[in-house]
Amino acid sequence: MPRLGEKYSIAIDVISKPPADYQTDAYFEQDLPVAPAVMVGDEIVVEGADVSDHEVEACICRHLGLPDPEPLKKGMLNRLFKKS
Repeated sequence: MPRLGEKYSIAIDVISKPPADYQTDAYFEQDLPVAPAVMVGDEIVVEGADVSDHEVEACICRHLGLPDPEPLKKGMLNRLFKKS
């Protein structure tokens, strides 16, 4: 995430709490996504699961009105190490 913040000159806020903090009534009253989650602006990119860097970068680009980033290349090393 910090790499994307530098690349697009945007603020990245990372909030990390113990899992029990995300399962309280007070948390649910805030109408926030289920952790782990990634939000860009008001858009929930993913909640309750992992997400690829490319998907987050594409959402940032849409949010900033920029063209989508280049698709990931499916080379031998990417397939070997299952990079997404």
